[in-house]
Amino acid sequence: MAPKKVLVVLTSHDKIDAINRQTGWYLPEFAHPHHILSEHNVQFTVVSPKGGAAPLDQGSIELSKEDAVSMSFFENQKALWENTATIKEFRGRAAEFDAILYPGGHGPMYDLVDDADSIALIEEFYRAGKVVSAVCHGTIALVNVKIDGEHIIKGREITGFSNDEEDFVKLTSAMPLLVEDKVVEAGGKFVKADIFGDKVAVDGQFVTGQNPVSATSFAKALVTAIGA
Repeated sequence: MAPKKVLVVLTSHDKIDAINRQTGWYLPEFAHPHHILSEHNVQFTVVSPKGGAAPLDQGSIELSKEDAVSMSFFENQKALWENTATIKEFRGRAAEFDAILYPGGHGPMYDLVDDADSIALIEEFYRAGKVVSAVCHGTIALVNVKIDGEHIIKGREITGFSNDEEDFVKLTSAMPLLVEDKVVEAGGKFVKADIFGDKVAVDGQFVTGQNPVSATSFAKALVTAIGA
């Protein structure tokens, strides 16, 4: 059987603007899906809005020091995020992939939320019947995607970084918007566990995970969804 293929979309935004704090994509939210999916012979292509090196949230490295999967990924897989292609290069190519995946980190809140190429790509994957997946703040990439004027997540169970979690990490006031609020505004049914609980939502083509703690469960659900 031919290997399954996943297109991973990383942020190009490297700081929380309001407080000038370094950010980017969050290490375990790519590391754990990569670990689980690789065990099922899944192949990865990685893109970002600007291409080139996609900024890794340096705080996520420090917080993952005791996480062997994340540290192995950080030490051995740098080629995946240090030379990404642009999202634009992959428009019109959904047929080559089985799923699209958006890891989180605070970076997506600034660029992927309204990136025109990203929105067009998600629409293309959705129309093609492919799996659309996101974890934590990556879910923000889904909220502005519409087909025939209607949000694609309307009526769907969707999860992502909750308002309670944003409050817990004391970044609510620094955010330009909130994942939970925007999912609800788009007509999605936002579902969540307690703060930093393990939560995955699977509804139709959508597979979403709530937070870094959910990254492994999210990856296992994605394996099932693509039949890997």
